[in-house]
Amino acid sequence: MLINKRIRSTIEGYLFVSPWLLGLFIFTVGPVIASFWLSMTEYDIINPARFIGFSNYRVLLREDPLFWQALKVTTIYTLGSVPLQLIFGFLIALLMNQKLKGISVFRTIYYLPAVISGVAVSVLWRWIFMPDVGIINILLSKIGIKGPRWLGDPNWVLPALIIMSLWGVGGGMVIYLAGLQGIPTELYEAAELDGAGKWAKFRAITIPMMSPVIFFNLVMGVIGSFQTFTQAYIMTQGGPQNASLFYILYLYQRAFQELRMGYASALAWILFLLILICTVIIFKTSTGWVYYEGIRGR
Repeated sequence: MLINKRIRSTIEGYLFVSPWLLGLFIFTVGPVIASFWLSMTEYDIINPARFIGFSNYRVLLREDPLFWQALKVTTIYTLGSVPLQLIFGFLIALLMNQKLKGISVFRTIYYLPAVISGVAVSVLWRWIFMPDVGIINILLSKIGIKGPRWLGDPNWVLPALIIMSLWGVGGGMVIYLAGLQGIPTELYEAAELDGAGKWAKFRAITIPMMSPVIFFNLVMGVIGSFQTFTQAYIMTQGGPQNASLFYILYLYQRAFQELRMGYASALAWILFLLILICTVIIFKTSTGWVYYEGIRGR
């Protein structure tokens, strides 16, 4: 009787989770397997897929200079934007963690840009970075400085997009703020009794206790930066001179403009492997700087 009850409970459990399992296999596992198969074919949507083995991978690694350009642009953007987002998000969270009247209003103001549509934000910043009538160059001209052409200059387009990426630090700020408010006040009180100053408390308590949150934001920031698309698509289309040809934009061009679905699938799998490698490296190195409940490492 007990065995029958356990079997019935197991069956009922699987029935309850079956909608999620079906969604997982139909919308996630299935497309992943299909994309790997397509990456080894020549497929243009119109004609049947033709199996060509690993030719797509060989071509993009050995014969496609735009692949390396897209990878270079994305890597530079990641190295420039992610550290700045981590630092500025943390600093703003420290400010927003103060017990002041009306501080919740400022928290909302700083967070709002993170929920605005990426297309609307891109259109706004394209206007800001316009060389002749853009806000930045107009302000620079007021103090006698001739501003660069920003999005129209191959040397300035990536710095412009990195500056723009700071617009959304409110999302990371909220996560930092939750972490800051979760630090036990007893730790600060004990440090004050030992004569620790503000910097000592920040270095010995705040940073170690916030390291798991910093680790989370770092991983998510790297993954997100490698998938940058909207800004480049709306603002530059990869130009000028492919100076803002982000990896996902290049993948989109191959897939939906040239209809080279097999080649685009190979690009997607290379991107998956790159993100996986970066994530594994971050996880491996985290044992030296991430603290959990006062214990170093994991």
